[in-house]
Amino acid sequence: MRKIADPAVIPGPPLTISPEKACFVIVKAREFDAKGPASETDPGSNPADDNEVEVLEEHADDPVQEELTSFIDALSEDEQIDLVALAWLGRDGANASDWPEARKEARLAHNERTASYLLGMPMVGDFIEEGLSMLGHSCEDYEIGRL
Repeated sequence: MRKIADPAVIPGPPLTISPEKACFVIVKAREFDAKGPASETDPGSNPADDNEVEVLEEHADDPVQEELTSFIDALSEDEQIDLVALAWLGRDGANASDWPEARKEARLAHNERTASYLLGMPMVGDFIEEGLSMLGHSCEDYEIGRL
């Protein structure tokens, strides 16, 4: 039986960023998004006595944020543009045919603050994953190998 292609998915549009790199950002962004505001009143207390709650709280020196920021900053300009375009594509309820325009707009908006822009976007991991999915890519294999 011949499978009919989904017209909302463009098979293999050109991505500068590899799906594996995008999936890494997705996984790390979800770790970062899961954290809530810091509520610990005694930062010098014993974490075991505090039920290890601080790992789920935002802190100025958050290692997940630092890792993700460093990773995004180390990407090429084109890879950063792809990440932003994927987030916009997934966030705005667009479809795969909007990819060239999303990428063009992301290129025009590109600056040196890509990491902070993306980390300031709630649910950015979900948006990037949705954008990847629209372009026919999946993080399923990536996540299975890492979990």
